[in-house]
Formats: sequence, C-alpha cells, structure tokens
Amino acid sequence: MQEKTLLDITKIKEQAALFAALADPTRLKLFQILCHQSPPGCRCVNNLSQLMGITQPAVSQHLRVLKSVGLVTGERRGFRMHYIIDHEGLKRCQAILSTTLEFNTSCEEDSCQQNCHSPAATI
Repeated sequence: MQEKTLLDITKIKEQAALFAALADPTRLKLFQILCHQSPPGCRCVNNLSQLMGITQPAVSQHLRVLKSVGLVTGERRGFRMHYIIDHEGLKRCQAILSTTLEFNTSCEEDSCQQNCHSPAATI
C-alpha cells in the first residue's frame, strides 16, 4: 500500500511540474513558437528573444524550465544554443496530461458514504 502511495506522489509531482511549466504565458508562447515553426527546425535564443520582445537571459530561463520537464531540447551550434521540440518528451508529456485529465466514472460511493456517515466525519 505504501509503495502505491509513493508512486502516486511521484506521478503527482511530475504532473504538477508539467502544469507549472506550461502555466506561464511566456513559456507557453515560446513552446508554441517552437511547435509551429515551418519547416520544423530549431531556433536560437537570440531569435526567440527578438520574436518575444524579452531579454535573452529571460528566454534562456524559460527554456530551461521547458527543458526540465522534457518538452524541448537544446543543442550548441557554433557559439549559440538552439532549441527544438523534444518529440519523445512531448509524447510522454501528452500521456501525462491525458492521464491527469482522465475522468474515472467508477466512483466508489460506498466508501464515500461510509466516511461521510462515520462519527469522525461529524467533528
């Protein structure tokens, strides 16, 4: 039972990190820019900074967060870091989001009713 709880806590922390990464409007916009570039390729921090109208250090910080949850990956090309969507990481994150937002219709009403009607619940 304790192992299952630990697994759930680990999953919840992973889900929370993903939601936190995407909750910031600047990060979400950066992510969308990288997702929708045509043809698929990568962009350097300088280019992203110009597109977003924010400083290069700010772009780097936001990309670091997106990289930490597995949505983007960086590669050095010459003197500059270039970022691209990590397709394997994106698939994993999509699965996490799908699992998180899944609705379970098999609610255990008996368990709820037992807890609601127990003496401890009336405190």
